[in-house]
Amino acid sequence: MARPVKKTPEQWKREILNAAQDLFTSKGYEETSISDIMDMAGGAKGMFYRCFQSKEEVMYVLGSQMFFEDNPFKAVKERHDLNGLQKIRLLLALNQSDIKRNQINMQAVAILKDPHILAAAVGENRRVLTPLWFELLEEGKQDGSIKTEYTKELSELLPLINFWLMPSVFPATEEELYHKYRFVKEVLEYMGLPLYDDDTASLTEKFIADIMQTSCGHKAN
Repeated sequence: MARPVKKTPEQWKREILNAAQDLFTSKGYEETSISDIMDMAGGAKGMFYRCFQSKEEVMYVLGSQMFFEDNPFKAVKERHDLNGLQKIRLLLALNQSDIKRNQINMQAVAILKDPHILAAAVGENRRVLTPLWFELLEEGKQDGSIKTEYTKELSELLPLINFWLMPSVFPATEEELYHKYRFVKEVLEYMGLPLYDDDTASLTEKFIADIMQTSCGHKAN
């Protein structure tokens, strides 16, 4: 009788992440237990803790993995027919149209209440996103589509805006969130970055509506 093939730790991590992604998007993060994840992955609960410290860590790793698998910055960088500002607007559209990643991001809203997870997320965004934003902003400045002397400052600010718009981090009503969005739009325009055209504005409004649904305990579509 052949022995079952023993999985490596990396294989178990992939199995756990795949199971978690399916369950988080179908059942919701709060409703999914570690036992649920391991039942779907086909392993004992002890194996989970050999790979991850907590369900929160799984969510954090999953969001990062999905970003790098379908990196919108990489996609727009290859568009030589667009100027810097057009690339940034396309980037926002691509990011908001990634349904699977947005479902995971919406489920992750609740765990950002934990200050340790929030600090880790802010640090990761600064490490990964700030250089990518800076490159795009510098390109727009060079081709004239973005007229600002603050590319460095904007590259540090932009990764933080989504955190500011999350009611789990900065409590706000839906009306207050729309007011914040209008504030961001006007500030960026004043700083030489007219980021929001009609398409990106409608995507941002959908993002706010989804955030409010998630924050109120309803599953975002």
